[in-house]
Amino acid sequence: MPVLKPLSGLSEGPAQYSQPSRKGKKAWRKNVDVSEVEKGLEQLNEEIIKGGVIAEKASDELFTIDVAGDSALSKKHNKHIKKGLRSEEIIAARSPVPAVSLKKRPGDKTTDGILPVKRQRTTYVTQKELVRLRKVADGHHDSTVSVVDADYDAWDAPPEAPEEKQLKELPFVPKAEKPKVPKTLRHQPISLVASGKPVPAVAKPKGGYSYNPAFTDYQDRLMTEAEKAVETEKQRLAALEAERLKEEAAARSRAEAEAAEARADLSEWEEESAWEGFESGGEELSVKAKRPQRKTQAQRNKIKRRKEEERKAKHEAQMKKKFQQAEKIKQIALEVVERERQRELEMVELSDDSSDVDDQELRRKRLGKIKLPEKDLELVLPDELQDSLRLLKPEGNLLKDRYRSMLVRGKLEARTRIPFTKQAKTKTTEKWTYKDFTLE
Repeated sequence: MPVLKPLSGLSEGPAQYSQPSRKGKKAWRKNVDVSEVEKGLEQLNEEIIKGGVIAEKASDELFTIDVAGDSALSKKHNKHIKKGLRSEEIIAARSPVPAVSLKKRPGDKTTDGILPVKRQRTTYVTQKELVRLRKVADGHHDSTVSVVDADYDAWDAPPEAPEEKQLKELPFVPKAEKPKVPKTLRHQPISLVASGKPVPAVAKPKGGYSYNPAFTDYQDRLMTEAEKAVETEKQRLAALEAERLKEEAAARSRAEAEAAEARADLSEWEEESAWEGFESGGEELSVKAKRPQRKTQAQRNKIKRRKEEERKAKHEAQMKKKFQQAEKIKQIALEVVERERQRELEMVELSDDSSDVDDQELRRKRLGKIKLPEKDLELVLPDELQDSLRLLKPEGNLLKDRYRSMLVRGKLEARTRIPFTKQAKTKTTEKWTYKDFTLE
């Protein structure tokens, strides 16, 4: 039976291209490049086949230490053939024969005419010394020296006494008195730091003192020094303001004194004019004073009772004050004991670590009358920091630091240099020579 086909005009339209969705996980996984992962897995399988993963093995399994060396190296480089530098060849090219001296050399038979003195040889051991050494070896000693610990200080030995011969010749010369050693010479020096902690001889610098410091250390030190400078400037301005106020007060007091003197002069002139009769109406004034009246017995008893009550109240207040003082004394004693114990513990702890001691804050009572020199400000500003060692400028002075360290530790007393010493006053006069002559 034949197939019936529709007409061309009535045929169906072309089929649309069916595109699956690209938003799902399957489409995303399909387009992922896994070539690098596959390559890594293949390399891992090859390493497992050859004996194991290299990254998981220890160093002893992967490397060996060559102790024997390369046997073919000696064939490549001959030991006898050694090529050196040309300069070494020139230096080595020297004749073993010494140069001829230009000085005059005396002959073998030429002498100065002085016979040499014969001296006994001392290089050998004498028979007497040999006998003594044999006795010592056998255990026979002539004298035995017992070693005993010294019970005195060798450096603190008393001075030698004067010779007896000089005392016999000059009996009238008094004996030299021994200088008395002060007791404080044996005491330990007292530190001048306000905290009382021991100061090390050479203080360990902190991170902010470095030429290439860390930012945090440098920033902290810069802010600390800036605050000190600001405080110093405030004190200076406060001192200037106090001086100005003092001058103003002095000027004001002078003006008030001058005005008071002027008023006193004027009042004296008015008193004089009053005596002359210019003042009127003064004689007519009369003062009437109120006469005191006698107290009654009730008033006297009342005053007596009030005084007795005041005396009792005063006595009770004094007794209460004494009791409070006694209780306070007990409390102070306990605080002193606790403070001493705490101070001993702090001294023990600080004896081990004294690197963080601030030697700039000193105590009020110093050694000597002269103030200690201030510590130099060893600080480089931010715009002066260098990134090269060749451009650095050294800061500080080791001699000044050492001197100030000895002053702070109490080993020396602060002194000032006196450039001109005080000399004796001299008076020059011209002699009148004509007075030495007389007319006959």
